[in-house]
Amino acid sequence: MTTSSDFLSHLRPFSPGEVRTMLRPGAVVTAAAWPEENVRKIHVIRIGGAGMSAVARLALEAGLEVTGSESQEGRFLPPLRELGARITVGFDADSVEEDTDLVIVSTAVRADNPEVRRAHELSIPVIHRAAGLAGLLGEHAIIAVAGTHGKTTTSAMATLALRAAGVEPAWAVGAAVAQLGANASQGASEYAVVEADESDGSFVAFAPSVLVLTNFEADHLDFHGTEQNLRAVLSAFAARLAETNGTLVACADDPGAHAFALDARDAGLRVVLYGEHSEATWRIVADHSNASGAHVQVVAPDGQNVDLALRVPGRHNVLNGLGVLAALDILGIERESALAGLAEFEGADRRFQVAGEVNDVAVIDDYAHHPREVAAALAAGRERAEGGRLVAVFQPHLFSRTKAFTREFAEALSLADEAVLLPIYSAREDFDPSIRSEDIAALVDGGARVLEADDVPNYLAEHAHDARVILMMGAGDIVDVSPHVLEALKARGA
Repeated sequence: MTTSSDFLSHLRPFSPGEVRTMLRPGAVVTAAAWPEENVRKIHVIRIGGAGMSAVARLALEAGLEVTGSESQEGRFLPPLRELGARITVGFDADSVEEDTDLVIVSTAVRADNPEVRRAHELSIPVIHRAAGLAGLLGEHAIIAVAGTHGKTTTSAMATLALRAAGVEPAWAVGAAVAQLGANASQGASEYAVVEADESDGSFVAFAPSVLVLTNFEADHLDFHGTEQNLRAVLSAFAARLAETNGTLVACADDPGAHAFALDARDAGLRVVLYGEHSEATWRIVADHSNASGAHVQVVAPDGQNVDLALRVPGRHNVLNGLGVLAALDILGIERESALAGLAEFEGADRRFQVAGEVNDVAVIDDYAHHPREVAAALAAGRERAEGGRLVAVFQPHLFSRTKAFTREFAEALSLADEAVLLPIYSAREDFDPSIRSEDIAALVDGGARVLEADDVPNYLAEHAHDARVILMMGAGDIVDVSPHVLEALKARGA
């Protein structure tokens, strides 16, 4: 059992014996938080990522001058340029101008980046993106969404539900959301919705008023090392609720989140549980969902029956929406308006997103890159297929994650009628010859093929044209393959 001191001893400022986090000054980061003095101009390294572009957009809307750099052109850069950001492609020390007040980096930025070295030479503070977000959001009451899976979807749901209730929150989410028009905004109210990333422990930069914990299990062990270390940094984050007299809203149906919430309650934090579990105070009592969307009946803490309806399918999305409803109820947001906003949610970019359909074959993109996410996406795909064939195409993300969850990935992919894998997408890691996609394929029930990305479209056109759903999954560049799959299906006349 976790004690109160375990939760409450990790508040800032950090000391060497505390949890590991990228916020702590080191070879890249030199400052743990937004400087107290007035900041007029910032430079954002790797500004083109979903998270980093959100920081840049918030800074631009706050009236700051923004420069930035990225390794290549990307979808988030043109909108930032339209707002006034000056962005260079390629990393060059000269991109960091002498009058820059602050440099912001992500975990992907290394110490040998020439712009980081230039900032050091000019004695310009370098902070992590989470500290940048915390500084830009200032005095907002923060609704933070944490968990191993579902953060982007849940954060987008919360933002739309608040807007439906007449509240214009600030927000920063980890993907494009068409209904929001952007992945971040300063908003026009006291509230802010933040996707709180556990991958590098940086979410401890925030002191939320409400923390929604969608689930908890091992991931990002390339940074944290062990699940115990990951749990320690989540405890440090939850402890920050004590600063705002805030509430932890946790999914009772997820074993990891449920156990964490009970420990948090024992430590003195205010806790609300949601789900189908008997201990949930927002409890699902009936499920009327079908392939076109989700619909559940819920009993609220006040005993009222609530109908939660969503356009997006999947049990995981039901739980995400219910977590949002519970969180906003704590803040006093009008319940019916929040439900109306949730009912209009159409999904976030690459979260079970239909890339296109050719006759009766739907090609769906999903960001799933953890075994549980793959299994959840395939469960939703099975609903969408309505008895037809379901084909999974999966690109493993990171050598370390693939090695840690080889068997679990195989078990998840076995839920499909046919599985195809791409080679491992290395992302920020160096090549590791000791693990390959073939290691997963060998353990999939009935076997699985491993193909290069260029070979996938023709293979699917030849062998999977009779599928009802082709589900393209992964956090790498598999998204670029989907248009070619649709073209190949059309050429064959699927």
